[in-house]
Amino acid sequence: MTTPGSPTPPNQFTVPGSTGAQIPLVTEPTIDRNASMGELVKDVTTHMSTLVRSEIELAKLEITQTVKTGATGGAFFAVAGVIGAFSMFFFWFMVAWILAIWLPVWAAFTIVFVVMVLMAGLFAFLGLRKVKKVRKPEKTIASLEATAAALKTAATGS
Repeated sequence: MTTPGSPTPPNQFTVPGSTGAQIPLVTEPTIDRNASMGELVKDVTTHMSTLVRSEIELAKLEITQTVKTGATGGAFFAVAGVIGAFSMFFFWFMVAWILAIWLPVWAAFTIVFVVMVLMAGLFAFLGLRKVKKVRKPEKTIASLEATAAALKTAATGS
């Protein structure tokens, strides 16, 4: 780190007005003005390969962090769902005891049981209707068949 007023080392960059944070820069490689075209292409290929690998590594790091955050959020939703499901058990007991104020206890619990069975049947019926509407991915299958036929034709040469 440099002190105020001291010169900045040649391969360091300090942002004006910053707290002195420095970004190390890569020193410029010596350039061979007599290099052949093949060597230049080789250098470009090497640098492009390094750049692509670095970009892929950056993407992996970002995606990994995003997936971890999403998984944590999903776990919190799962816990909330489990707690909510167990809470429903107590809700229906409460409804039964409230009905028991006006009815015998056995009648109150029977009413709650019948209502719950009817609700389960209704949701099962709605789910069955939705599942029956699911169709196979016809466009994807057609595309895959066309690709397979094109590859087969290209492989056989006919």
